[in-house]
Amino acid sequence: MAIYDPKSLKAEEFINDGEIRATLEYAESNKRNVALIDEILEKARPKKKDNGYVCTGLTHREASVLLACDIPEKTEEIFKIAEEIKLAYYGNRIVLFAPLYLSNYCVNGCLYCPYHYKNKHITRKKLTQEEVAKEVIALQDMGHKRLAIEAGEDPVNNPIEYILECIKTIYGIKHKNGAIRRVNVNIAATTVENYKKLKEAGIGTYILFQETYHKESYLRLHPTGPKHDYDYHTEAMDRAMEGGIDDVGLGVLFGLELYKYEFAGLLMHAEHLEAVHGVGPHTISVPRVKRADDIDPEQFDNSISDETFEKIAACIRLAVPYTGMIISTRESEEVRSKMLNIGISQVSGASRTSVGGYSEKERPHDTEQFNVSDQRTLDEVVRWLMQNGHIPSFCTACYREGRTGDRFMSLCKNGQILNCCHPNALMTLAEYLVDYASDETKEIGWKTIEKELEKIPKDKVREIARENIGFIKNSDRRDFRF
Repeated sequence: MAIYDPKSLKAEEFINDGEIRATLEYAESNKRNVALIDEILEKARPKKKDNGYVCTGLTHREASVLLACDIPEKTEEIFKIAEEIKLAYYGNRIVLFAPLYLSNYCVNGCLYCPYHYKNKHITRKKLTQEEVAKEVIALQDMGHKRLAIEAGEDPVNNPIEYILECIKTIYGIKHKNGAIRRVNVNIAATTVENYKKLKEAGIGTYILFQETYHKESYLRLHPTGPKHDYDYHTEAMDRAMEGGIDDVGLGVLFGLELYKYEFAGLLMHAEHLEAVHGVGPHTISVPRVKRADDIDPEQFDNSISDETFEKIAACIRLAVPYTGMIISTRESEEVRSKMLNIGISQVSGASRTSVGGYSEKERPHDTEQFNVSDQRTLDEVVRWLMQNGHIPSFCTACYREGRTGDRFMSLCKNGQILNCCHPNALMTLAEYLVDYASDETKEIGWKTIEKELEKIPKDKVREIARENIGFIKNSDRRDFRF
């Protein structure tokens, strides 16, 4: 029997079934242990230090106790602390991005995804480089600066060479004042050598969802194809970091397995990365199973309510305070609105999950990976964020200034990341307002910028940011950053 070891490079040891089950038993037996719960909440609470804050974070066992807790006033305190942590480390900034689907050819048999190879009626499509360019221009014309590219696993149709060529094309498109400044990559688990190639291509974060940490369920849900190999998939982040990729993004697909099991596994994976590589995940995503083509989410027995979903996100924020958290357009405006206040720091906007969807006037559905719940335009999302007290940010400065991996985490943990992130967010928002925004969004946007500039603590930084925003307003100069 495998023994739990967060420093091990073997999947069965750092994501250990016995440890997860023991954790869930511990959480269940202590879910109304008020003294212990209060102790954990106090540990999670951000503490003032110098000019910033420090957070200890929580272990997977501690966080699992909070998730299991069913005392209403303690749940309210969890949400309150999650909001405090979010504001302490990320302020009121929300980073915007869009997925770009390159190809839906796939050789895997995943039971929850319409791209599975047995689906013979879905339209299969792979973008040419000319079509990639059209998609990028359409995204730039909306105002996007950050993309997450997606592709099915198919060594013939979607080899690493194709992905690398697409990345080169994306970075090479400069349309009017538009440019994609960061390409994150969400493709299948691969080799150290291929991760080195992605690093050399200048990617941002490498993202790979585990789908489920429950090995028996994983094997059942992935009956055929290379993704069937649980160990190879689960150990992918270690190979990515060995290949030189500093920033990696984790995630599970909630609804496939019991959520408390997935929650513990997800945090154990984060602890493993910290233990082995000295830096945890750059991002954690929280998608839920959604309807798509021949996929009916009701065929899975583990769906979760919105209230449970929100508590999961809040508990993740308490456990890994420095990690970015992502919620996509899988979720409705109402759900996304609630999640923004309890830990989410990145959202997608105006997403189309079909291959070649952005260059089409009407939203195509024939190649969608999942149904999009929030179908608003990017301008509507930007305006909505500001109306709710958030700063829409298109910033990619940390990545391009080399503040990645442990360098980013060090600044974040010392509370220093706010000194550059806040003005950078305002300058990229100014770019959006000048180049892409509707009159209604411009009106609220300039008021937001003026109000938020006054919150920058350092006079010199505030003066430089104000001056750069003036250049953005009155010239074609762009891409200022601290």
